[in-house]
Amino acid sequence: MIKIAPDFSYEAAAHRRGFRHVAGVDEVGRGPLAGPVVAAAVILNPDDIPDGLNDSKTLTAKRREALFDQIKARAAVCIAEATVAEIETVNILQASHLAMVRAVQGLAVRADYALIDGKQVPFGLTLPLEPLVKGDARSLSIAAASIVAKVWRDRLMVDLAQQHPHYGWERNAGYPTPEHKAGLKCHGVSPHHRRTFQPIHNILWQD
Repeated sequence: MIKIAPDFSYEAAAHRRGFRHVAGVDEVGRGPLAGPVVAAAVILNPDDIPDGLNDSKTLTAKRREALFDQIKARAAVCIAEATVAEIETVNILQASHLAMVRAVQGLAVRADYALIDGKQVPFGLTLPLEPLVKGDARSLSIAAASIVAKVWRDRLMVDLAQQHPHYGWERNAGYPTPEHKAGLKCHGVSPHHRRTFQPIHNILWQD
């Protein structure tokens, strides 16, 4: 039978093996041309899980915002970033893993087990962990982390759009939409653009 929503089965299995604090970990922002990559780690309280947790991509912005506040109030949460400079230095995959490590290590409640979205294990995480492909659609903790990371990064890009209003970041969050590409063509590259990404690199090379 195909699951249609994430559940708490992976966390419960870890609890049965003696792990008390199971963190779900996810990142957002690998694909954009601008802004940092953001990761979140969330340890849900098994007795107080917000209703409606799901892969952030399946939720409306309004619903994500409401769940963000509930998760922050009712779970242990840490949000971490890898900067544009770090993305340019180590590549986007390694930068996303760096943000994940920072999120887990920054939790006020120390995690003793982690459920990681994806198939690759971030280098630097030494605690027992389990990678889950499409984990945000399978694990409630990862779904919560995906919501937190998404809302946080979207808010950040709205703030950056106030400083750099030509790219539509408040609507596209830095992804390569036609609006964003038109802004690049007319106004060039900002300090928040990822210069190692091919569309940005091409613009700089042409200049």
